[in-house]
Amino acid sequence: MNYHNPSNFSDAARIARDASGVTRFLAGGTDVLVQMRAGAVTPDDIIDIKNIPGVDAITRTADGGFIIGAAVSGAQMGADADLVSAWPGVVEGMELVGSTQVQGRATLAGNLCNGSPAADSVPGLIAAGATAQIVSADGVRDIAIEDIPAGPGRSNLVKGEVIASITLPARGQGGGDAYLRFTPRTEMDIAVVGCAINLTIEGDVITSARVALGAVAPTVVLVPEAADAIIGTTLDDAAIAALMNVVSAAAKPISDKRGTAEFRKDVVGVLAKRVAKIAYARAKGEAV
Repeated sequence: MNYHNPSNFSDAARIARDASGVTRFLAGGTDVLVQMRAGAVTPDDIIDIKNIPGVDAITRTADGGFIIGAAVSGAQMGADADLVSAWPGVVEGMELVGSTQVQGRATLAGNLCNGSPAADSVPGLIAAGATAQIVSADGVRDIAIEDIPAGPGRSNLVKGEVIASITLPARGQGGGDAYLRFTPRTEMDIAVVGCAINLTIEGDVITSARVALGAVAPTVVLVPEAADAIIGTTLDDAAIAALMNVVSAAAKPISDKRGTAEFRKDVVGVLAKRVAKIAYARAKGEAV
């Protein structure tokens, strides 16, 4: 096994491009090290990105957004008061990943690239309209988070590409987001169903929204029709009923030992109702 410690992302991408065997990037390590210990993967090349300058920093953009480095941990996110205030739904999704100990290492980029449809941090990022900066030996490109997942354990990134950072847009006035999941246990479990909603209001009327669902399809999915169901409303009973129907119809879950497809389709509607009410209250400035 070859260990690499590049000083910048261009070098990290070049090493990955030129590697001939199994390659893994190391940031938090909460996925890859567990997989290695279990014998699920044996990398020929480990590319450690933790020492690249700025990789563990949360910085503000000129317009008030946030750039989250690929090695920023969940614990760091939860300790950033400005980030928590602007994007509580994104933070609360990340804070559901693993135990307190895991939170000290787990990263948004790692949770995203692991490719789990039940990843808790991904629905909030998609609902927020977040983007990832992708570095390759050929240059840098930005891609919407919803375009990265390709299926269980897979992403649409190609050989030699690495996520350098994730950008959350500026919150702006009248915005709120939230994430909830259903699990049999309250801690240390993965989502049976997850839902994130981000919305903006003017007065009491919802003017924009994004709805993302987890664990009900091969990837975390953005559901524009669900957003359309509540845009232009004051989130009255009719709007909520329409939202619940749309997300239930959009869900394409499997049945397994953790829940049947019918159960998941029912629960996702209930979660969407609860999440929408929380996001709407936050948009109005109410404590939730």
